[in-house]
Amino acid sequence: MTSTFLGLEIGRRGMMAHQQAQHVTGHNLSNLNTEGFSRQRVALSSFEPIFMPGLGRAEMAGQIGQGVIADRIERVRDELLDRRIAAQSSAEGYWTVRDRYIRELEQFHLEVGGTSVRAAMDRFWDGWQELSNNAADIEFRTAVIERGRTLVDGIQNHFHNLNRLQAQANSDIELTVGRVNELTTQIAALNGDIQRITAIGDNANDLMDRRDLLVDQLSSIIEVAITRRDPDEFMLHTGGHILVQGTIGRQFDLRSGIDTEGFAHIHWQETGELARFARGSLGALVEMRDVTIEREIQNLDNMTMNFVDLVNEIHRSAYGANQTTGNDFFTEFPFVTNIYGNFDRTGDGEFDSSFIYRINGQNALDERAQPGLSGTITLSGARGMIEVQYFPTDTVADIVTRINNSGAEVVARINRDGQLSLRATPAESVDGVRLHPDFVIRHVEDSGHFLTGYAGLLLASGPDGAFNWDAPGAVESLVGGAESYAVAPISNPSGWIQVNPALISDPSSVAAGFGTNSGPAQAGNGEAAAAIASIRNSRVMVGRLSTFDDFFADSVGRIALMGEQSGRALETENRIMKHLRDWRQSMSGVSIDEELANMIRFQHGFNAAAQFITTVNSMLDTIINRMG
Repeated sequence: MTSTFLGLEIGRRGMMAHQQAQHVTGHNLSNLNTEGFSRQRVALSSFEPIFMPGLGRAEMAGQIGQGVIADRIERVRDELLDRRIAAQSSAEGYWTVRDRYIRELEQFHLEVGGTSVRAAMDRFWDGWQELSNNAADIEFRTAVIERGRTLVDGIQNHFHNLNRLQAQANSDIELTVGRVNELTTQIAALNGDIQRITAIGDNANDLMDRRDLLVDQLSSIIEVAITRRDPDEFMLHTGGHILVQGTIGRQFDLRSGIDTEGFAHIHWQETGELARFARGSLGALVEMRDVTIEREIQNLDNMTMNFVDLVNEIHRSAYGANQTTGNDFFTEFPFVTNIYGNFDRTGDGEFDSSFIYRINGQNALDERAQPGLSGTITLSGARGMIEVQYFPTDTVADIVTRINNSGAEVVARINRDGQLSLRATPAESVDGVRLHPDFVIRHVEDSGHFLTGYAGLLLASGPDGAFNWDAPGAVESLVGGAESYAVAPISNPSGWIQVNPALISDPSSVAAGFGTNSGPAQAGNGEAAAAIASIRNSRVMVGRLSTFDDFFADSVGRIALMGEQSGRALETENRIMKHLRDWRQSMSGVSIDEELANMIRFQHGFNAAAQFITTVNSMLDTIINRMG
């Protein structure tokens, strides 16, 4: 038969269950403003009834219940929604960081008050135009020098701004990698605590909230995917690799190499494999440092080298007022001091490379002429060798254009003397890693005779006569002596060029006229100055850019488009994330009205259970004390 005191036990369970429910309600209200907290609720269930035949009266129908218990404390959370938010957060983090850096880039390209590089270059060209009309006046030579110095200062200032922004991105990468390692360590530690608590039958709701908050923070930094191989093993993946598995959190290292130019790349600590991030704030930082800002610096360097080469080419062949010639207007600094361009790239004490920037053929060519030759020119490219074919029906201009449009890291032009000139361009990045340094010709080969006998550039055709940078003395494969090539410039020449100090000390050395009949220029001859001024509107840039004005217009337009793209993308991602977070908040967030209603409901339940105990106690008192 049932126990006489069963009613007391039923009432006690009711009071305890509703008291625990009140505690959970208080816990929810206390964490109303706690970041990442999910509201919790008590799952009440009836306690197991008395069902064994020996425990109940045979003539009693049904089973006798034993009250209520708090079966478990659940947190209200949608796991599928959490995974979607984690996947989407990386896009928001990516565009947030990218938009911030693009806004800074836009500030560098503002053309306010005539202080931009473009304005300084316009004044420089105007100075040469004025000199061409007043070649006999020394003050116009002095004006050209001062405008040249102003232009150099503007170019260097623009480079240093870009370089500082790139260094800032590098510092942010270092801090962000440390934050990622910290988060993975904390998530792995929480996984261990959650597993231990779950193993004894408890609900680690607050710890799981803390873990989900850390995952949200991590997912905005790098792209992560949440998986569970079994109910007890929480896993995070990024880029196809396991980042966190249970209590194991993998770490990242920053490692520098000879080709990283002082910047460290991110590697997996265990395997040493290069880590790649397409999204998240870390992915944006790496892309800004290694691609976007680096490309802006390379474009500036490329423009500077074009500009300096063309001005110097004319200035060297002209005469100053003091009848001197052969002077460069701008001074370049070589990457290596060896006259053959030999360099020890591996650091083992032996020359192993040839750093050559420009190669000139020795024969004068007519751009309209048809060489009547066929063959294949092989040039180095970012992802391997690039072949440029030429045919008997091609003109010299056709072959030059085909080389420039091939995508090779070598471009061609016919210089002032009619010679074919091959020049290196900035190296391109491959999977975020770029081969340094810039402006190095890595391979030139011709299966036919265009570069050999016709242009007078290579001594022999085929692989045996090819120019290869990965060996010392590569210039021995070239026709001509030291005048046929130039060694590579110092890294980032836009930060180092300057006006020739010899011209500053003696402005009369500024060349304005060409010589006549193998003699010096006549007084007042301004043909050379006019030729330099004409560079302004000449087709001198390679690829789809033709003039220096095109370069500046393209730079400003490109940054403006990137700013517009990042602004719109960030706005879109913010709206998507707001919708997802509001959706999660509506499900998991604490509602004061709902919790107050629960508080009243559980209070009534507690009072009812207490009143039930009072009633049972009164019955027992009657039975025990008044029926004796």
